[in-house]
Amino acid sequence: MNPFQLKPVKLTDQFMNWQQIYPHSYDKMAIDPYTRVRVILMNGTEFESVWFAHQFHRHADNNDLRREIAMLRRQEQQQQKKIACLKPMDETILEHTIGYEQLAVDLTAILAQRVTCAKVKSSLDFALLEDFDHLYRYADLLEMEHGVYAEKLVGNYTEIMPGRPTISEHRCPFDALCEPGKNDAALFDKMAVQIITAAEQQTMNYYMNVCGLYTSDLGRRLYQEIGMIEEQHVTQYGSLLDPNCSWLEGLLMHQYVEAYLYYSCMQDETDPMVKQVWEHFFQMEVAHLHHAAMLLEKYEKKQWQQVIPGGDFPAPLKFGPNIEYVRAALLMADFTAEKEIFKPVSMLPKDYDFFRFQQAVNPDVSQVPSHQVIDQYIRKNGRDYRAETAPSPVLALQNRAMDNTTLGRSYS
Repeated sequence: MNPFQLKPVKLTDQFMNWQQIYPHSYDKMAIDPYTRVRVILMNGTEFESVWFAHQFHRHADNNDLRREIAMLRRQEQQQQKKIACLKPMDETILEHTIGYEQLAVDLTAILAQRVTCAKVKSSLDFALLEDFDHLYRYADLLEMEHGVYAEKLVGNYTEIMPGRPTISEHRCPFDALCEPGKNDAALFDKMAVQIITAAEQQTMNYYMNVCGLYTSDLGRRLYQEIGMIEEQHVTQYGSLLDPNCSWLEGLLMHQYVEAYLYYSCMQDETDPMVKQVWEHFFQMEVAHLHHAAMLLEKYEKKQWQQVIPGGDFPAPLKFGPNIEYVRAALLMADFTAEKEIFKPVSMLPKDYDFFRFQQAVNPDVSQVPSHQVIDQYIRKNGRDYRAETAPSPVLALQNRAMDNTTLGRSYS
């Protein structure tokens, strides 16, 4: 599939009226879990596109160009509004959060298995274990406070058990950066970085906003803590983007990635109503892509082939279980970061910034929200809540009667 070879619909004919923009929401009890995941993914993709366009607008001094950006952005906003309302009103904040973390786990694992750059892959594998642990902690909170079992929300696709303990994930800001991406990187590697950055950015923003809306102090504090880790993830993944890409090249790549993701969702979707949304928005994104290519040629005298050679889509992004891959990655559960290098915490100098930062934010383990959730659950039920196919491959994480707060955090 080459979207540049398709005939685009007319851009000005694509605005939706209020009846068209408000969809029927999915049934949270009946949908396949990956439909929820795709909705969250595409909501975040549109959010990223909108905010990229706002930043572009603020860094451009040509009002004719800014008008063109405003046209695209207004349509992206309508798309985002429709996707956001696919979520049903009876799906709670915490239930929806389980979808966010399932997306983070499976999307990261899928991308890690497809990228060719070792540095991008190591970055994905590293953060994967942190989102995996977040899913576990939110799942315990969900069952403890609402009596809802997260395994019913994730199906049999994604395990629920500890990853790198959230308490161990808090690192000095200096250690959240990776080496900048290069212009000559493989196309899918560039796309993967943009996709995961948008997904994690949406998660960060979601937690920033809903932490104050949650209905218990423990839950509000958990959203605060995990929201800080999502800030690290957005910094980490965003640092992998090519900083030398021009604004118009970035606009073209955003539209290409959006078209690719809608095309992938079309192939993968099992819900007929939601599939119609993906098909409609794919057509819109093809028009946006052609328009971005026109703007690139008009204002920078560049052809789209100079940014996206060939134009053919990579193989579609297909969601599926990644249980064995995640289990293999868990062998990095005791890793942390030293600047751009991921390594076991035992390899850090004893006076490294990581330990000072840990002492600043986690001086009293008993007051760390992510630990409190599991500790309280164990006190109430005798052991934590999990949905695992077998005991954890990491011996230190097998004890269900005690939350591990030292793995990846201390030499012991």
